[in-house]
Amino acid sequence: MAKVLYSVTMSVDGFITGPGGDMQWMRPYLGPNAEVAELIPQIGSLLIGRRSHDGDDPHKGDEGEGKAFGGGWNGPMFVVTHHPPSNPEPGVTYVDQFAQALDLAKEAAGDKYVNVIGANIAKQCIEAGELDEVLLLYAPVMLGDGTRLFAHPGGHPVPLTRRSVTNNPTATNLWFTVDKT
Repeated sequence: MAKVLYSVTMSVDGFITGPGGDMQWMRPYLGPNAEVAELIPQIGSLLIGRRSHDGDDPHKGDEGEGKAFGGGWNGPMFVVTHHPPSNPEPGVTYVDQFAQALDLAKEAAGDKYVNVIGANIAKQCIEAGELDEVLLLYAPVMLGDGTRLFAHPGGHPVPLTRRSVTNNPTATNLWFTVDKT
């Protein structure tokens, strides 16, 4: 049975994008990361928010532009959107209902991970009680503004249990299990 994982690179001050959705800040931190290299073959599908799917690409101008994990992963992708494009991208399934998209992504993933891309989709997974794990790649930079990893006006604690901490040349990885009790 698939597990739902939110894996994301984040600045030390808690932002996953810079102002206006900028992802170019991430370029210096895309270097080798053994834990991510081990994770990629364990991903069975992607569950992506439309803003993330259509947004800035940290691999812009590189051969990995427009490809998941800079071209390191290939497989079924499910984009949650209320406005599917008139010319759908090949290999991408556009779904207008979050629960349906999650079910399809889990089915496609089999016994591998559904990797979540996008803060809003991760929040919806949390609110539905469907998020199993979080892998944070802390980049040694402060952005000061942008999209927060998790924002819930008025607060909403999500208890986590640390699984591992791994130092890499470009980031520190913190892997958590979501406490669902």
